[in-house]
Amino acid sequence: MFPDRRIVLGGLASALAAVGGEAAETAVEDAARRSVARPATIKRVFPAGPPAAILLYTLAPDLLLGWPRANRAEEREFLLPDVGGRPEIGRITGRSNSANLEAVLAAKPDLIIDVGSTGPTYVSLAERVQSQTGIPYALLDGTLARTAETYRTLGRLLGRERDAEEKATYAEALLAHIAQRVATVPADRRPRVYYARGPRGLETGRGGSINVESLDMLGAVNVAGGTGGGLATVSLEQVLAWDPEVIVTIDRDFAAFVRQDPAWASVRAVRDGRVHLSPKLPFGWVDFPPSVNRLIGLIWLGKLLYPALFPEDLVAETRAFYRLFYHVTPSDEGIARVLAGRG
Repeated sequence: MFPDRRIVLGGLASALAAVGGEAAETAVEDAARRSVARPATIKRVFPAGPPAAILLYTLAPDLLLGWPRANRAEEREFLLPDVGGRPEIGRITGRSNSANLEAVLAAKPDLIIDVGSTGPTYVSLAERVQSQTGIPYALLDGTLARTAETYRTLGRLLGRERDAEEKATYAEALLAHIAQRVATVPADRRPRVYYARGPRGLETGRGGSINVESLDMLGAVNVAGGTGGGLATVSLEQVLAWDPEVIVTIDRDFAAFVRQDPAWASVRAVRDGRVHLSPKLPFGWVDFPPSVNRLIGLIWLGKLLYPALFPEDLVAETRAFYRLFYHVTPSDEGIARVLAGRG
């Protein structure tokens, strides 16, 4: 099992012993160094966006008010039935922010959480919403490297320290094992990868984008990473010039057409049959949205990029991850559909 079960259980036991006697905090420092009042009773939590909804679901599904976007039937299959089917409540952050403050107040949350960037823009938004609603609003770091820290902070906010520590310990062990393995790969042997989004495959993540953080974690060379930024649209001519060895995509239409499109035929990844469709049920394994759902995607990507370094049974790893984080135990047939990138 990956990460090593003995390491995880050993670290978990030590951590649980440390938190076992702590009294409940009245205020918790969030990832932006803001002091967030911890409500005496927390029964309803509003997620500001998709990454927050996923994180909250994995730790405290009973507290999740609803989803920024209602889950489809094929997604709900891999979630707790009563929680996966909760209503669409919109979002406070992001391009398509749709939850106005009246709607937030009508939902009567005890706490609002946002997961992702903790920069000035998001601090300003959090302060404004908190001031106008009177509802505590916590900002949590959404980067993969801070996953364990984020779980521990959320655990303190919700009074779920023990459950949070279990997931934090898993994340720490997983990331440490991946870093150790990737460190053995010489720089000139690391694959050059293009991350393709959209039905034409021409949206990608620039250097430093959270959307391609998984590639960075695995030491892959993001061919679009020479310029910093977030998501960007590029030309096919640029992709041809980059000539990536591997293409990873989250779009099923692109994965289906690119192998037959003569315009892409000369790209090395297409020529060598190394175009890979990422699993995305119930949430994307590489991105979309960039939350803790990406942890299992690191194992999948590791096996694609460095098969000799990642000998784990992906079916077993998927079942263990879904049991711990999504609170369901998928069947072999269900896992097969997940790994085929359906949905």
